Amino acid sequence: MRAAVLGGSGYAGAELLRLCATHPSIDVVFAAAGRAAGKPIAASAPNLAPLYGDRLFDRMPEGPDEPGLEGVDVLFAALPHQVSAELLPRFVGAVAHVIDLSAAFRLRDPAAYPQWYGFDHPRPDLLETAVYGLPELGRDKLEGAALVASPGCYVTAASVALQPLVAQGLVVSGGIVVDAASGASGAGRELRDGTQFCSVEENYAPYGVATHRHTPEMQQVIGAELLFVPHLAPMNRGILATCYARPVAGVDGDGLLDFLTKVYADEPFVTVSRALPATKATLGSNSVHLTLRTDARTGWVVVMAALDNLVKGAAGQALQCANAALGLAETDGLPILGIFP
Repeated sequence: MRAAVLGGSGYAGAELLRLCATHPSIDVVFAAAGRAAGKPIAASAPNLAPLYGDRLFDRMPEGPDEPGLEGVDVLFAALPHQVSAELLPRFVGAVAHVIDLSAAFRLRDPAAYPQWYGFDHPRPDLLETAVYGLPELGRDKLEGAALVASPGCYVTAASVALQPLVAQGLVVSGGIVVDAASGASGAGRELRDGTQFCSVEENYAPYGVATHRHTPEMQQVIGAELLFVPHLAPMNRGILATCYARPVAGVDGDGLLDFLTKVYADEPFVTVSRALPATKATLGSNSVHLTLRTDARTGWVVVMAALDNLVKGAAGQALQCANAALGLAETDGLPILGIFP
């Protein structure tokens, strides 16, 4: 399968290039970047040097007819939200499968984009046809999908933790709290004051409290009203989501962990156990580590999920969706085991 990657010089794009490099059925024939166009791929991501050698980034295309895009089967876009919203409609239908890592096609309500993302959506019709790309919670529409909106790290962690409980009516679908922390790479590669070394090192800080743009997406996927409180943690990679919900009357909270174990029993990338999850255990993998505790004293259910924000929270999820869209095994090219220590 011939693949193109747009935005290959960013953290998520470089991770896509890393994963695709050892994929048994996908060959990246086009790797584009903006400011890094014409420069060596390995200059942006030195870890890619052994397999990408002296290869240079292609320039960003304006449409599917650009040289180098001939016969591409799948196009990955790791671009800013508004850029994806304006550019990718040109490729939908011209390329068999478009996998978007941004939020440009995730929300069903076009009115949410000016409110949460600051722009009017140029193609609201595509919001109705885009397939939401979280395979563990709905892979039935992924095979053959023309446009996949692949969710990011915070939403993936919270949704895997909470959606089955809400969908089965086991927890109250209001008053849910998602308290989550992300590594600095989740903010992307663009230089910002808040993600410089001196700001992140030995610091742990909340941001976007009650205003974070992923809130409506979480509510859409989980099917519940919630408060989202994100934090920036002093680490390169990782997401740890601690989610608080109330069990509905008559539900035995002690059985909820067994319920999640059964829900994800056949999912290779979700590990449910009694062990408390940790970001380091998922480093470099496409896995989610998940557990649940109940506190009879206060009446809360606490669900915790850890993942690597650049793999299962970005590039790995997109590749998993591409595998499903292309009719390949979902596990192809994707590491299940993390790197430790």
